[in-house]
Order: sequence, then structure tokens, then C-alpha cells
Amino acid sequence: MITFVGAGPGDPDLITLKGQKKLAQADVVVYAGSLVNPEILQHCREEATIYNSASMTLEEVLVVMIEAYKANKKVVRLHTGDPSIYGAIREQMDELDIQGIPYKVVPGVSSFLAASATLKREFTLPGLSQTVIITRQAGRTAVPEKESLRLLAQHGTSMCIFLSTHKIEEVVAELIQGGYDQNTPAAVVYKASWPEEAKVVGTLETIAKQVREAGFTKTSMILVGPFLEGPYERSMLYDPTFSHGFRKGTESRE
Repeated sequence: MITFVGAGPGDPDLITLKGQKKLAQADVVVYAGSLVNPEILQHCREEATIYNSASMTLEEVLVVMIEAYKANKKVVRLHTGDPSIYGAIREQMDELDIQGIPYKVVPGVSSFLAASATLKREFTLPGLSQTVIITRQAGRTAVPEKESLRLLAQHGTSMCIFLSTHKIEEVVAELIQGGYDQNTPAAVVYKASWPEEAKVVGTLETIAKQVREAGFTKTSMILVGPFLEGPYERSMLYDPTFSHGFRKGTESRE
């Protein structure tokens, strides 16, 4: 069996228990060495064969996984965060489907979730934002025009922008052109959950300068939106006047 495993955002303890068990059982591990914390490999058996895919092509990765599977070995393809977000796993799974090779996916903790934990913030606040946009600025991988930051910014919701800190000035310009005020709260978290984790918090007017001064270029998450600072309404879920299947509410307050 081949198993795709999300390694989490960096902290070795943030891999799921299921993911850890799969690693511990694996005969062959192919891990995304450019992003996965190598300390996570401590969960592997000493006898396991480990490949760093940072220097491999898609075809080379597939050859390793398919040959190991045909040799009746347990294979783990270890991706950073959750593999469904910028993990490039679909092209791997499609080829396995063509080859008739079974596989499973074990989800992981994404870096955008680790970033919110670092900032001690909640993306979805009543009366403020109930939507989270996960996106990136165009680079070597194109972004459809209908998904440009400029257009997405029109929603004014919570945004998590991956793979774009090196273009922070462009990001800010696009967001402001799209409708965010220059005083909109913004933050950048560098290597969330890693020992060297760092952050800067400001507004769209200040964040580019703060990022440059901090020296953040890669492995950073840009977070934008009123959820970082704005006032919000109390949740109905725990309001004493609100009834639901597990609790009967009291009389409405005037």
C-alpha cells in the first residue's frame, strides 16, 4: 500500500497519530525535503529506505513508489502541512490510478492553521467573517485571472496567502486595488510551529516594510483581514438565549 501523509507545518509533534503510525510501519519513505522538518523522520524505522524528493522529478518519485509497492513494501509519500494544499499530489495519484495501484491519504495540519495558532486568532468570527480564502500570488505557477488577489480582495474576508512573501509589495498593491483599506490588519508568520518561528503584525500600509526588515522571504504565511483585530459579535452557539439540540436557551435578553 502507498500512503500519502501530511507531515504537519513543522513541529514534529503536529503530525497526526495516524500519520506517525504509517511512518513507523513504512519500508520506504519519500519526503518533501525542501519543506518537511527532517526531525519527523525520527518516527521511521532504522531499516526504512528514505528518499528526499527535493532533488527528484515526478517521474523519479513515481518509479520509487511503484517499484517499492510491487516489491510488497509499505510506502509513505510524506508531504508538508496537509498534502491537499499546494502539495502537487493529484498528478501522483492520477498516475497510480492509471497503474491500478491502491493508495490512501492521511490528512495533516496545514501551515495556515499553525499560523493562526501562532497569532492566537480565529478566522471565522460572527458578524465579521465566515469565509476563509486560501490563495497565492502568481509566480512560476500561474493563477487564473478570476482568482487574482485583486478580485478576491473584493470579498473583504479572511485571507491566507501562501508562497508569496517574496512578492509582498505586489501582494499589498493587489489587495488595496481590490478594495482592502490600507489600514486593514495584516500579519506574516515565518515557519509557524518551527523552533525559529517568527512573526510581524501590522496593516497593509506597514506590512511590506516590516517583512523586509525581518528578512522573511520564504516559508512564510501572509494573513489579511479584519479577523486579526476587528470587533465581532458573540457566538450564538454558547449564548444562554440560544437553543440547540444539546441545550435549551433562556428567554431572550432585551
